Amino acid sequence: MIKNFKIGAHMPISKGFGKVPYETLEIGGNSFQIFNHSPRVWRSSLPDIKETTKFRKSMEECKINFDNAFVHSGYLVNLASPKEEVWNKSIKLLIQEIKICELLGLKYLNVHPGSHLGEGEEFGLKRIVEALKLVFRETESSNVVILLENVSPKGGNIGYKFEHLNYIMHAFENRIAVTYDTCHGFDAGYDITTVSGMKKLIDEIENTVKIENIKMIHLNDSKYPLGSAKDRHENIGKGFIGISGFRNFLSFEEFQNIPLILETPGSNSEHAEDIKILETEILCKL
Repeated sequence: MIKNFKIGAHMPISKGFGKVPYETLEIGGNSFQIFNHSPRVWRSSLPDIKETTKFRKSMEECKINFDNAFVHSGYLVNLASPKEEVWNKSIKLLIQEIKICELLGLKYLNVHPGSHLGEGEEFGLKRIVEALKLVFRETESSNVVILLENVSPKGGNIGYKFEHLNYIMHAFENRIAVTYDTCHGFDAGYDITTVSGMKKLIDEIENTVKIENIKMIHLNDSKYPLGSAKDRHENIGKGFIGISGFRNFLSFEEFQNIPLILETPGSNSEHAEDIKILETEILCKL
């Protein structure tokens, strides 16, 4: 792994949690992200001790640091929802996801802040804070950290600018950090392809959530141009960020020690190709 970069992808759990570390090594990674249940349903169940023991053992055998392994919350979670049933279900599922993270020994749970569905950003922000207060009250003894992910500015989304994330973070003393998604940021007008764009991005982060609170980067190219608000990921180098854009982004030391997780199109074989391109066309040229 070049310059000790932490690189990986979103990995399938269809073969069980214990297979994930081995498949991560097979694609050339040393870091990964998973769902800890089917992401398209409200249902989730706690893994048994046999499964969690197998996972922990495979992590040790593959020498993957638990701090470099992440969980992504289910797609249905919407902590900003004005719909009481959805909001309550989201809180309940997030609590369950935290419990699964604890059993697996994983510290970071990535969450899209949510959509206000037309009720306005102020409503959405307050709704998220209220939801997280309930989540943390129920998981008070947990050390699992919620990572708020920046999102594309569409559909009433909360979190497309750092002021949103900062507002939520400052309602809590701890247990909240940040994921930066390069495609979503590009959608929102954060231009990582230029030096001036990067300096502006870093200044905005430092004036709000702080660089040290970014614990994961979703490294995704974009199918659409800067500011398009489409949220369509592309494989590394095949989109509008491009090879030179990622080279510019990763030339800044602020982002070089943060795990880089691909959520690009395709399965493990495509992720292996993306990692190869990342290493041979981008990282080795820094």
